[in-house]
Amino acid sequence: MNTTTKYAATALAAVLGVTVLVGCGSDDGSAGSGASKGSGSKTVTLVSHDSFNVSDEVLKAFTKETGYKVKTLKSGDAGAALNQEILTKGSPRGDVFFGVDNTLLSRALDIGLFTAYEAKGLDRVAPDTQTDEKHRVTPVDTGDICVNYDKKFFADKKLAPPKTFADLLKPAYKNLLVTENAGSSSPGLGFLLGTIAAEGEDGYEAYWKKLKANGVKVVDGWEQAYNEEFSGSAGGKKTGADRPLVVSYASSPPVEVLYADPQPKEAPTGVATGTCFRQTEYAGLLTGAKNEAGGKALLDFMISKTFQEDMPLNMFVNPVVKDAKLPELFTKHGESVETPSTVAPEKIAANREQWIQSWQSLVLK
Repeated sequence: MNTTTKYAATALAAVLGVTVLVGCGSDDGSAGSGASKGSGSKTVTLVSHDSFNVSDEVLKAFTKETGYKVKTLKSGDAGAALNQEILTKGSPRGDVFFGVDNTLLSRALDIGLFTAYEAKGLDRVAPDTQTDEKHRVTPVDTGDICVNYDKKFFADKKLAPPKTFADLLKPAYKNLLVTENAGSSSPGLGFLLGTIAAEGEDGYEAYWKKLKANGVKVVDGWEQAYNEEFSGSAGGKKTGADRPLVVSYASSPPVEVLYADPQPKEAPTGVATGTCFRQTEYAGLLTGAKNEAGGKALLDFMISKTFQEDMPLNMFVNPVVKDAKLPELFTKHGESVETPSTVAPEKIAANREQWIQSWQSLVLK
């Protein structure tokens, strides 16, 4: 998913990318709110991370229904994209921001980055994703940040892949794992939070000291980690990558199937389900948005069934709308995580910066 997602977030950033998207919509009546006021502009600007992607036909349907066209500004990894919006608070580059997740949400809310708006159709969204009672953000998707592994590498070595956080400390996996910087990447931060959930606030520092001693490699963001360093990805094969373990998403394996030619019967990558942390991504109306009416219409649309069912094979994330269906390829090759690690939002808000600083001092120095 931040995705982050994702972000993801997600596992699509190096495969697809669009800069200007035209239209979007649904026939369930959830789009088109607020069209009576605003700047009068027929362009809505969405700021997001690099993994944002929507089908052309879905976007065109939105334009047909509302009259709005969607221009998308992509700003790198979810963490970097959010930081840019924080720096321009009050004079935003767009109308809606998508991609802030539960690991970074409090940072955005505390400074007033978003204007409250209760999107139409919110009653159909899973209650456990609705963490902001003031409706400053709207839940859009969920995903699980997990270690992925290169099946061929482990088969060739006759070595069982790791399953849990504890497994990653074993000598058999020395110098095999690549992860993202927890200070700049939402998957990296999600992985750090997963280790805190697993090892406790008193034990995660000792865990990371051992993981560093076992040769973990840290890079800036997901795209570099997955597409340049991970030997199991299509991109990694082209670059001669030598890390068969990477922090990515439970939904990453379907990407390797969908975009392969010919498509394999089985995904070449697997998921260590005992290393997963649940991520929720949100969208919000930016404070100071020039096209507030269009922004509200877009938020309504993003929780429409049409948009929600389009996400899995475009952004490789899970819908938050209860009646949205998942495509067969996604369910067949993706991994369903029944008990992901979680950390309470208020605990993340209170401790995130200290945890990141501690992690940086332990791992990056």
